[in-house]
Amino acid sequence: MADKHPYATSLPGLIQTINHLRSSFPASVDAEVLKKLGFAPLNESYVIYTLRFLDIIDDEGKRTAKAQTAFTQHEDKDFQREFQKLLKGAYKDLFGLHGEEAGTLDLDKLITFFRQSDKTSAVIGRRQANTFIALAGLAGLRDLPEQRATKRPKSTPRPKSEAKKSKPNLPETSKTDKGQPPPGSAQKRDFGLTVRIEINLPTEASQDTYDKIFKSIKTNLLNE
Repeated sequence: MADKHPYATSLPGLIQTINHLRSSFPASVDAEVLKKLGFAPLNESYVIYTLRFLDIIDDEGKRTAKAQTAFTQHEDKDFQREFQKLLKGAYKDLFGLHGEEAGTLDLDKLITFFRQSDKTSAVIGRRQANTFIALAGLAGLRDLPEQRATKRPKSTPRPKSEAKKSKPNLPETSKTDKGQPPPGSAQKRDFGLTVRIEINLPTEASQDTYDKIFKSIKTNLLNE
């Protein structure tokens, strides 16, 4: 069995491994087996160390007699009872100091214990404490920590390109072979002509006179 208290950098991987061993225990458990199972990628050695610390596997990765009893239990409560024996045997110093309350100690007290016992840093002490909390949860001594699924980085959505302002399809003026517009099409004028007509109407004229004047203008000046 390993000496220093273990820690797993991937708690979901550790929990998945132990749950898998309950249903199917390979003849030998090593890093290659965990890689094939897809548990704790790049953290397989930490899980193997933890299994050895608990006396679940020996130095060759084979199941121990103690593990045989625990991992053949089908009912959860029966497995938890046997797994508690493995946990208390591995962490006998912690349970010897705190008794049955060791299984429910808060995070800070556990960190203090592991740092003092193994002379570890704050980071390692926290990992050791969280590992024990996960194992105590599997033993039914406390709730299991939430297993957060590994999140893949979300691909940054590409910004939608601004819609190009489409120019209205204006009909092109077709031309004949001689370069002249076809009959009925409007010709494009290059200049405009404004004609201003000033009419001085006599103030004493009658309505009939006004009518004749405007009739003459319409006839001679305005295009019908």
